[in-house]
Amino acid sequence: MSEEYGDGDPGAPGDYAERVLDTVDLIPAGRVMTYGDVAEWLQEGGPRQVGRVLALYGSSVPWWRVVRADGVLLPGHELRALDQYRAEGTPLRLAGPAAEGHVPRLDMRRARWDGRDPARGAAGAGAGAEGGDGDG
Repeated sequence: MSEEYGDGDPGAPGDYAERVLDTVDLIPAGRVMTYGDVAEWLQEGGPRQVGRVLALYGSSVPWWRVVRADGVLLPGHELRALDQYRAEGTPLRLAGPAAEGHVPRLDMRRARWDGRDPARGAAGAGAGAEGGDGDG
């Protein structure tokens, strides 16, 4: 394992992992960022690196606020995430009858956070991510 994730101790995230976790902590309740948005915000790494950090250390942050770009809920974690989305009022799109298990998707147009609304999170930190509309 490289130092960017940790120094070989799974209980000790490295510098990059700490920055990913700090960014996830900034995402307001009821909003989401994609894995790629987080990497863009940090101006380092990519979606897979962000996903790896969350897989290793994400239990200490609101992991459900980092999602796939298509709004599909994380396989294996759908029900736990869905409970969080409903509690936070995260915009969802109802699943059609053809959808497997009828699990809703996130309404990415309304839920995606670009990081630029200081009233809802980090005041001016990071570069922001494309695609968010900045309103709640």
